[in-house]
Amino acid sequence: MFLKVRAVSFRFQSIKMMKKSLIIVLLASAFSGAVAQEVQDLEIQYNPNSLNPIPVYEQHYKVRVWRTIDLKEKQNKGFFARNGEISKLIVDAVRSGELTDVYQSDSLTRKLSKEDFLEGLIAEQAQAYPAWTPTQPYYTDDIVTHNGRNYRAVQDSQGVTPSDDAVDNWAGTTQGSGLEYQVIDMYTLRLMEDIIFDRRRSRLYYDIQGMEIVIPGEKTNTGIERSLGWFKYKDLEKLFRNNIPKAVWFNSQNTAQNKNFADAILLRLFKGSIYKIQNPDDDRIEDIYRNNGRPYQESVWAREWTEMMLMEKEHNLWEF
Repeated sequence: MFLKVRAVSFRFQSIKMMKKSLIIVLLASAFSGAVAQEVQDLEIQYNPNSLNPIPVYEQHYKVRVWRTIDLKEKQNKGFFARNGEISKLIVDAVRSGELTDVYQSDSLTRKLSKEDFLEGLIAEQAQAYPAWTPTQPYYTDDIVTHNGRNYRAVQDSQGVTPSDDAVDNWAGTTQGSGLEYQVIDMYTLRLMEDIIFDRRRSRLYYDIQGMEIVIPGEKTNTGIERSLGWFKYKDLEKLFRNNIPKAVWFNSQNTAQNKNFADAILLRLFKGSIYKIQNPDDDRIEDIYRNNGRPYQESVWAREWTEMMLMEKEHNLWEF
């Protein structure tokens, strides 16, 4: 009888422990699910590409615009001072590996490899020369390729390996090497930004999302502009802050007030004309007018008109 009571008691305690374990598992699952949902909600409410994200529920008005910045213009020269060009800093950062994320388009999703980015810098492809072979006789001024370098024959020879040590027979040459675009050719930037009116702070914010370096058509062999790649502005802002001696916006009126590129952009010390505003067809302003049979000059006026409309929109948000 005593053994039966103990067995029943043990079974009852086992059932209680199983129930407790089940409750703990259910609570843990619910908690993890709640945390995952909260993280997902945060991702929806906040733009991950924004430097200072404004939650969706505080956005009273929002429009995305794209601007073209000509660094040769007088107002933008502070970003393009000799040996202190903003485009040079970005390209050098990609070369060194300090800036690793380059994107194919303004969607900022599909990345561009470092090799493809550097290939885009080549203005003229290298001329192909025959590889050196030990059994081939070579004569003065013949050019061959060996170990990735081009060499010119100084005198007639055969079986002498081209190298920097074989100065009596071979001399290294840059003839036929690929030519890269110069920094002075990289004077066009594209800026993508969200214009947001924050209902809680009652003010307008310019939330820059990305920046593109463009080689203008007048500098390319085809006459068509070439995009080197897009960058998240969050990454560029970090680059500017980490390279204070190099990322200097030059103030030609007062060098005591030179600023970091990041601060100059934050203060809107640049002039950029709007070339696209968000629309269902993702057309540029120029394309919209061309598709409707309107002359190019009207599209130029439309860019300025769009800028004025945005200013009037901000005024109306304050007024009403």
